[in-house]
Amino acid sequence: MTYGAPPTRMPLKPAVFHILLALSQGQLHGLAIADAVEDETDGQIRLGPGTLYRSLKEMVEAGLLRQVDAGAEDPRRKTYELTPDGSGLVQAEAERLARVLEVARSRHVLGGPGR
Repeated sequence: MTYGAPPTRMPLKPAVFHILLALSQGQLHGLAIADAVEDETDGQIRLGPGTLYRSLKEMVEAGLLRQVDAGAEDPRRKTYELTPDGSGLVQAEAERLARVLEVARSRHVLGGPGR
């Protein structure tokens, strides 16, 4: 079953963007990805198992991630890493968000005088 278009169009869903960000530092297994996202967002984004594993499956199918052999540490854990397409997409989305942030600052919506 598919849950819409593959996550390759911007803007990315927050879960997809944060999964890509977590994996930008290297290989992680599912639970470690969820933990990294929660830590990096100070608990503002918590990926439940349904969202996490559905997103990972769709991202693998879209060619943004690949599953890698993590060795004999725990054969039940699936470990993921970014593909070149995934790396390019997370960079493009981060750049898009940086431009949005610049506009917000220039309009004194964020961190400007009078705030």
